[in-house]
Amino acid sequence: MLDISRRTAFDDDLNMFRDQVRKFFAKELEPNLDRWEEDGLVDRKFWLAAGEAGILCPTIPEEYGGLGLDFRYNAVIDEELSYLGSSAGITLQSDITAEYMLNYGSEEQKTHYLPKMISGEIITAIAMTEPGAGSDLQGIRTTARRDGNHYVINGSKTYITNGQNCDMVIVVAKTNPELGGKGTSLILVDAGTPGFTKGRNLDKIGQNSADTSEMFFEDCRVPITNCLGAENQGFVYLMSQLPQERLSIAVSAMGGAQRAFDEAVKFVKDRKAFGKTIADFQNTRFVLADLKSKLQVGWAHLDVCLKKHIAGELDAYEGAAAKLWHTELQWEICDAALQLHGGAGYMNEYPIARLWRDARVQRIYGGTSEIMKELIGRSV
Repeated sequence: MLDISRRTAFDDDLNMFRDQVRKFFAKELEPNLDRWEEDGLVDRKFWLAAGEAGILCPTIPEEYGGLGLDFRYNAVIDEELSYLGSSAGITLQSDITAEYMLNYGSEEQKTHYLPKMISGEIITAIAMTEPGAGSDLQGIRTTARRDGNHYVINGSKTYITNGQNCDMVIVVAKTNPELGGKGTSLILVDAGTPGFTKGRNLDKIGQNSADTSEMFFEDCRVPITNCLGAENQGFVYLMSQLPQERLSIAVSAMGGAQRAFDEAVKFVKDRKAFGKTIADFQNTRFVLADLKSKLQVGWAHLDVCLKKHIAGELDAYEGAAAKLWHTELQWEICDAALQLHGGAGYMNEYPIARLWRDARVQRIYGGTSEIMKELIGRSV
């Protein structure tokens, strides 16, 4: 269980909310984790249960059926989810797609989608990445051409989280290719729309229960009113939301890192070699001391970032720095924790194996570590 006794970004109300989240996950998530990993996706009934428990989209205002809370409540859910070793896509819905809808959607779009996103009846995804365009969002090739009062969408997307389960996807497409990145728009496409097909559930190294898909659009027609926000403003919207998206990844990274450390401590105190526990060796104590110190710094920095974000003060460079530092720390701790397990760490029956596998992609999606360094470098 995460130790929150020294956290500075939370209060009694948030701690009570965390207790509710823990009870919900203990009942609805933990018994199903292994099965979801084997199935390659999370049951839809879990989404509905999460909605009923108030676990989805807590920042959405009450007028749309939400709780009207701040992002720290999302962070509580993210931390607890990642600490359990789950890659359920509810964080994408709560931290990313719901915010796009709230900030840029028309009143008609918000009243149609948000209540059902909050209840879990509608699962959403956002389709940015393409086979030839990842971190460079200006390089996307999917187009949405006007034809009367419709867009005609053509192109393909890949590595899309919630791709199999989604009922609606926010598609990043060029509505004016001649303008480059400035001609990008966000288009809402409902599952079942003619011309929109979901490809295979991709076979990944880790995060197996996070359904991740290819998507194909072939003369897919949607009304002009499906444009999210203003036409050709998509790139601006994407850049505006990146600090929260990257902070969300940083939050999850800390939860996963802490769990990996805790698993290592438990293992080395129990496992014996040469007549004493592995924890009795000086090398083990030094490794754990180093990791514990970095975790202490990490949690303190995360709380600072959370406070700045809810105050509207976390900028793009700080969001990038948070993602870079915390995901790199997660990988360092997961790898060291697996090493302390010895051969047992390579066995899937031990939680550290899943934590290690799932951590690897954190340094890639949401912008690679190399891109984060490039962005941060621009602020120097």
